[in-house]
Formats: sequence, structure tokens, C-alpha cells
Amino acid sequence: MTAATADRVASVMERYEAVIGIEVHCQLRTASKMFCGCSTAYDGAAPNTHTCPVCLALPGTLPVINRRAVEFVISTGLAIDATIPGRTQWERKNYFYPDLPKGYQISQYAIPLAAAGRLVIETSAGPFTVPITRAHLEEDTAKLVHGDAAGAAGPRTTLVDFNRAGTPLMEIVTEPDIRTAEQARRYAEELQLLLRAIGASHADMERGQMRVEANVSLRPRGTQPFGTRVEVKNMNSFRAVERAIDFEIERQAAALDAGEPLVMETRGWDDARQATYRMRAKETSDDYRYFPDPDLPPLRVDASWIDGVRASLPELPAARRARYVGLGLGAYDASVIVADPAMTTAFEAVSAAGTAPAKEIANFVTGAHARAAKVNGLNESGTAGASTPAGIATLLSAIASGQVSRPTGRDLLDRHLADGTAADELLASAGPGPISDDASLLALVDAVIAANPGAVADHRAGKAVAGFFVGQVMKATGGAADAARARALVHERLDGGG
Repeated sequence: MTAATADRVASVMERYEAVIGIEVHCQLRTASKMFCGCSTAYDGAAPNTHTCPVCLALPGTLPVINRRAVEFVISTGLAIDATIPGRTQWERKNYFYPDLPKGYQISQYAIPLAAAGRLVIETSAGPFTVPITRAHLEEDTAKLVHGDAAGAAGPRTTLVDFNRAGTPLMEIVTEPDIRTAEQARRYAEELQLLLRAIGASHADMERGQMRVEANVSLRPRGTQPFGTRVEVKNMNSFRAVERAIDFEIERQAAALDAGEPLVMETRGWDDARQATYRMRAKETSDDYRYFPDPDLPPLRVDASWIDGVRASLPELPAARRARYVGLGLGAYDASVIVADPAMTTAFEAVSAAGTAPAKEIANFVTGAHARAAKVNGLNESGTAGASTPAGIATLLSAIASGQVSRPTGRDLLDRHLADGTAADELLASAGPGPISDDASLLALVDAVIAANPGAVADHRAGKAVAGFFVGQVMKATGGAADAARARALVHERLDGGG
């Protein structure tokens, strides 16, 4: 958000309160579709090659429930502290559109697989709890491909690719308790991280595996009734989510200020224009005429099934961040590492392979490891190039303990990352450890001070030049001096009048 946008939105918020609810659709990581055996590995496949009579809705076919898809929704429900019912059912959501082969979508309405959950997020204003109404299962639609049949002058065409039709889709709906675009963005980011952590979805927004829709309305501050709700679609990045909601807040406020009526509608986000546009009038649940699907029996979810799914859950992002903070990392470092799967894998591997301090490992995985991973890729152990977690842990421990100076240690790490040279061999070739005894360092400090009277005069005139002297000491020792101790002795000499 630009500073100008922030100021305009802040001005609007002095008069109005935004009421925002978020709906997220994510494709689940199953091998087959929701109600048939067709493969979901259709990315890059020729159109209509991953289909069968069931997902094409040919007469006489019957659906069969995908157990793995059900378990992914249960695991999501457990991860967001939702309630899992003992019995659920399937409904038909009726509407006509070319991408819907049956003329209805098999979904859940009356009894979702997960209800009354929550997700805690971090925002610039502090922690915020997003109440989640429900998470339920449904089937995805086909894909419409728009184009020209005979060039610019020819008729417009729309083709239908049914490869995606029937793919398991989970819809997660929040309560309308979100009040800012930033909260909406942080919620979507945290939900993506959670879905990836539990393995429920790749949740890649650019590939359409996670689709975020926002319902936005305004009401005068201090009032309770909701305003006219507008749904915003076509947001394919987290930045787009935040900008689209802020735009809609401004647009609705301008209309209300001018006395213009707002209508309940669906609007799209145009990233090029940085604006929303009208798509169609908004439907209500009554328009869909939900009723129980006669081809699918109610689904029983017993306690042992739920317990089995709960036992398979990995450590969740929030718990991992808290654990990293407990190891001595700052909240920011913990968040950066947990948000990046490669960094998380490397941090865990190096931590388990030795006794290096957590802060040293964090600095490594967010710095040298990240750079090396881009150049050399990751190996089977999650570290970069030909390196090993044990070798990295040994070198980081040597740096932390002072066995080698930090500049020397960084050089050794770079060599280990590049060619996998054993850490013990590298340390043996590094020579003596850093110069840290005061007698040796004082002699060097005195020599540097004597050789630079101009810099001494600058110091006495109030200029910050201590770093210059430390740099000269490090240069004189080829980086072997203990920089922290050298700095302390430089200050001692300069401030003492030496």
C-alpha cells in the first residue's frame, strides 16, 4: 500500500467501519478427483484427457466419495481449532453455467465438515484472531478457455476443458469480523502457510490452487447493521488482496458520501488498472436451491477417525514459531524461517546435527544458505550444494566459540557449501584461532592509532571514527583479530586520550 492510499483509507476509517469476510477455495492434494478415479495431475495435459463418465456427468453415473479429501478437510479443521461433526451430508448447489457439467455442484451446506474455528495472525497492530465459520468440501468446475476463432475480425469463442472438473475443493469461510485490508492479507498468508504445513494443498495462488475472495461492506462508525455487501474476485496474489480491499473501501465510501446507492454485486480485480470492476449481480443462498444429494449417503465421522487424523498432524506454523523463539530467536527471524520451507528444513537439519547456537543457524539459513541454495540448489538433506548438516553445524560452532574468526568462518562455510570439503579438514587448514588476548591486540591498536593522527583528531572533534580503527586492525591481522575485543580496546585507548 502506498502512503497516499494509506492516508486516504485512514481518512475513510474515521467515518466508516469496514466489515470484511474472506472466502478461500483451495484445491486439495489428492491423487484422484472428488467423486471419481480420474487423476488430478492434469497441469500441462491436453484438454479433456483427464475425464470419465462421472466427472463429465453422463447419464447413469454415480459419485463415490474420496476419503483422502475428507481427511484433508478434517486435518484443516483440527489445525484451526474447529468442531468436527459426527455426521455430515452432501447437498446439490444448483446453478447453470457452461463450466458446470451436471447443472449443479456437489457441495456441503447444512453440516460442514468443520465449523467454528479460528486462526491467530500477526499484524502491525499486534495479534488478531480471525473467527472461521466453516470449512467444507465440494467439487471444482471445469475451465473456460476464451479466444478468437478466426483472428481479431472473427467471432469470439469459448471452449471448455473438463480436466479440472470434479477436483476436490475445500472452501474456508470467515466470520465478517475482519476490519482492515492488512488483516485480510495476513490471514490469507497464514492460511496458505498452514495448508502447506499439513500437506492439504500446494495453495499456489498464481496457479489457481488457492483462490481468495473478499466480501466488503461499510457502515457508519458506531452503528450495528451491515452495509451493502460486495464480493471481490480475481485476486491472484496477497498484494492484490490488500490493494483490492482498500480500493473497494475507498470506492464504497465515495459512493456513500455522494448519496449514491450501492448494490449487492460481484466485482473483479483488475491488477493492471488497480481497480475493481462489475462482473454480475450477487447471488444469495436461496438462489442455489440447496437440497441433499440423493446419490450420496450421509457421512459418519467417528472419534477414532478424527483421532487418527489428529495424530498425523505435523507441527503447525504458530507452534514452530513459538518453539524457535524459545530457542533464542527473535520473533522476526522465527517468522522468516517458518515462512520458507527450504529455510525451515535446513534449520531443523543443522540444529539436529550439532550444538551450534540457534541464532548462528538462523543467520546462516537466512543468509549464506539462502544464497547458496539459489546457485547450487538443495540436496537430499535440505542443505545447499555438496554440504552436510553436520559439517555446517561444526563450522557454525567453531565461529560461535571463537575457534575461528567470523570472517575466516564465513570463508570456510562458503568452501563447504561449494564443494563439500569436510569441516574438520577446513578447520585444520585455517591456522590459529582469532587473536583475542589484550597484549597482542593493544600493540596493534596502538600502532594503528599512531599511524593515523588525522583520524584521532576527528575522534576528538566528535566524529565517529572508531570503526575505521577497528577496520585497520582487522586488515593488519588478515581478519584474524577478535573484532569485538578490538573495538573495545580502540574505545579504551581513544577515550583515555591515548
